[in-house]
Amino acid sequence: MDDATRQQLILAAQEARARAYATYSDFTVGAALLTAEGRFVRGCNVENRSLGLTQCAERVAVGNAVVEGYRDFQALAIASRTGVTPCGACRQVLAEFCADLPILLVQEEPVPETREVSLRLLLPDRFGTDGP
Repeated sequence: MDDATRQQLILAAQEARARAYATYSDFTVGAALLTAEGRFVRGCNVENRSLGLTQCAERVAVGNAVVEGYRDFQALAIASRTGVTPCGACRQVLAEFCADLPILLVQEEPVPETREVSLRLLLPDRFGTDGP
């Protein structure tokens, strides 16, 4: 991924974060997937009073991508206040579509910073038939 695409992906995640519905935790998260076709598909967290029904930004992005006909992903950016990694459920959902995936963790406070990890590193023994 070139620098311009990387910056666009980060910006797409930050824009999605601005739309998050985090009424209960005030912890907003935005995600953006880069598809093999070069499209950016966004998602944001959507909280619910019944916390178990809350939807993570990453899974919203995957769902939006599937609805739009995309199932091959090149990278993911996640923007949050502290640069969080995907939860276990989101890691497994991403693994359904990718054996490995570069993930940009965008921290916005206290100092803006982006670090890159891989899905394979975050979920080395994922559930599935293709193995790690």
